Amino acid sequence: MKLISTKLCKTSDIGVNNNLFGGIMLAWLDEAGGILASTIARSGNVITLKMDEVLFKHPVKVKEQIRIYGKMDKMGKTSVSLFLEARRANLKDETEEVVCSTKMVFVRIDKDGRPAPIELG
Repeated sequence: MKLISTKLCKTSDIGVNNNLFGGIMLAWLDEAGGILASTIARSGNVITLKMDEVLFKHPVKVKEQIRIYGKMDKMGKTSVSLFLEARRANLKDETEEVVCSTKMVFVRIDKDGRPAPIELG
């Protein structure tokens, strides 16, 4: 899998239980997936169609670094399906632990917001 994005959990990202708020993680996954989908589709005009179930396996605390990895799962005429994985990085020994993972589907759109073919060079 390819490293797409790195995030730092800040105090403003924490929920009432002193863990990273799940909605923040979902936004990070969506942003990273959009970056990868845009790269694959060779277009900045992609939108999120679907996110599969996300299982939060481990909490994330303030000052922890999250690395988001992704790879293409499938490609359709106008869409790309991705597998995304967020990992908590241990900066002391460079190990990583999976925090959550999901599949997402993004669709390339035209200027009017309608699905458009992904044209590979």
